Amino acid sequence: MNQLYASYKNYKADKPFDVIIIGSGISGLATGAILSKEGKRVLVLEQHYTPGGMTHTFKRNDYEWDVGVHYVGEVSSNTMMIKKVYDYVCDTPIEWADMGEVYDVAYFGNDRYEFRKGRKQFTEYFTALFPEEKAAIEKYVELLLAMEGYGMGYFAEKVVPGFISKLIGNLMRKKYLKYALRTTKSVLDELFKNDKLKAILTSQYGDMGLPPGQCSFAMHAGVTKHYMEGGYYPVGGSGMFFDKIAPTIKKRGGEILVRATVTEILIENGKATGVKMSDGKTILAKTIISTIGLDITYRKLLPATLQNDLKLPEKLEGLSNSISYCCLYLGLKHTATELNIPKANFWIFPERYDHDANMNDYASGKTNQLPVVYISFPGAKDPDFQNRFPGRCTIEIITLVNYDKFKPWENEKWRHRGEDYEHLKETISNELLEYLYKYLPQLKGKIDYQELSTPLTARYFGAHPLGELYGLSHNTERFKSRMLKPETPIKGLYLAGQDIITAGVAGGLMSSVICVSHLKKGDYLKKIMKS
Repeated sequence: MNQLYASYKNYKADKPFDVIIIGSGISGLATGAILSKEGKRVLVLEQHYTPGGMTHTFKRNDYEWDVGVHYVGEVSSNTMMIKKVYDYVCDTPIEWADMGEVYDVAYFGNDRYEFRKGRKQFTEYFTALFPEEKAAIEKYVELLLAMEGYGMGYFAEKVVPGFISKLIGNLMRKKYLKYALRTTKSVLDELFKNDKLKAILTSQYGDMGLPPGQCSFAMHAGVTKHYMEGGYYPVGGSGMFFDKIAPTIKKRGGEILVRATVTEILIENGKATGVKMSDGKTILAKTIISTIGLDITYRKLLPATLQNDLKLPEKLEGLSNSISYCCLYLGLKHTATELNIPKANFWIFPERYDHDANMNDYASGKTNQLPVVYISFPGAKDPDFQNRFPGRCTIEIITLVNYDKFKPWENEKWRHRGEDYEHLKETISNELLEYLYKYLPQLKGKIDYQELSTPLTARYFGAHPLGELYGLSHNTERFKSRMLKPETPIKGLYLAGQDIITAGVAGGLMSSVICVSHLKKGDYLKKIMKS
């Protein structure tokens, strides 16, 4: 086994831990790394047999795929905040591969549009397509940049002590909430007249799991701004997140255990004192940090009586899980160069330039046409791929789905769900392949291996209740909630993860900084930026 982690079953603790972290995704690893650098002995517990959460990779038949990281932004310069945080938590820096001048391509039927690297190029491209919207496009880009500044106050409020929050919390949140409590559609309707332009600019809505009529503008602004200076991919694959961060924990006496399922957070006299494992054993520590989401942490790991005493069901009202998904993993016995496979991601939509209507028609059964299909090409993005898998490449195709379609098999064992389930998977796989062949016809007949994951896959391996992609939904209700912060009603229990900030690897990463800032009672981001 990789020396960076061990199996819980075989591990024998030699001395106590200061901090227990539940979950080994980017937030769990980054939080563990920062606290390790602060002199804390950290234990990271992962229920899966592979660490890394949604940053891990898996292999089949000499192929390798990502399960959740398809590109990242804001790592092109050593002065960028996200890059600085990555460098701080890693033992040695992650090397980033630039995806090129075009990082995302949107298709509406046969119409093709590009998302180009750089604020100037982004603005000029869309202005050339829609010259009558020039002033609105410039105003839109300025607003995206302004939202980052507004967000600093909003997210800082999650860290300050309760009495300060009561005094100035509303003021700290005000500018951000002005837009966060509005849908993306409402803001863009105010800015633009052209419906086609509005649909194109919201083509990345799959990165947040909600169409523009439901998604908070804050999330849209964050995602669009995040990638505006280009898309990047970790050289060596997304497994590099674990390989680079884990040594920071291990070298300082910490441990990372897999097959380590936590069934309960232990509470004594109103304080978290440790965790109970699936085998009945307990592990104690003064500080417990859960990175696996509010839903699981509060509803599954706390006693029902305590949930009721703290009125958690009432406080969690309005917070729903994000949408479920399927992913088709493909392996080809050719290089990306041989098959002329691009680095840029594809976002594929119906011909109608209306994401909400397309989603509603599909959900209601009015049409069988998928509202969004996303295609990623890790074998083309990663310059190290050929060194690890010579003569091969991989592709991932994702679509959003309704969990109810898979619910009949949710209590069946993995790989033992029966012929009807396998037939459903085959139908979905063939449908996704048709999208691939339409836009890259040279790949027809070239597929050597394929495997489809469903929401039940994510439920089984990642413990996501509905096989959801992004934790809590990024609707406007999310940004109203005062529950999405590191501090919990229970002393000694804290939260990190994408529910605390926003979805994705960057949101998970920054949640670790927010969590440690609260624990250390100071602005830890400032310390990182000065390092």
